[in-house]
Amino acid sequence: MAALPIVGTAPILVMWFGFNWESKAAVVVVMVFFPMLINTVAGLGETSAMQRDLMQTYAASYWQGFVKLRLPAAMPFFFNGLKICTTLSLIGAIIAEFFGSPTVGMGFRISTSVGQLALDMVWAEIVVAAFAGSAFYGLVVLLERQVTFWHPSQRG
Repeated sequence: MAALPIVGTAPILVMWFGFNWESKAAVVVVMVFFPMLINTVAGLGETSAMQRDLMQTYAASYWQGFVKLRLPAAMPFFFNGLKICTTLSLIGAIIAEFFGSPTVGMGFRISTSVGQLALDMVWAEIVVAAFAGSAFYGLVVLLERQVTFWHPSQRG
């Protein structure tokens, strides 16, 4: 699924789910699911065998080891996936609106403005999307600093 071109799959998803928000959500989910999954799984496997053995030595249950060892170790990877997905989700929503929005949305506005040769409106939409993507990315970075303050990547 991650290797499929979203420009080709978005019209199909719009036909399946209709012109409402469900089709836009489906396109966004297709775009962000695998980057998020891969980062989270990599993070959950980040702990060493020695760390897991130490938790067993302390008689920790599986869930205690998960919550106190594996989940905190996965947080930097999880937030890396979130940072990637914030920009991907915005792109996916605009592409879905480009193909599946009859009257509203940034994708619709870009496609109609291109057809009218109103390039100032196209650039305005691109700038708004860039600011929105940067703002979402910044919010995730701030949240990451609050949650993973202990990680070496946050020092400095």
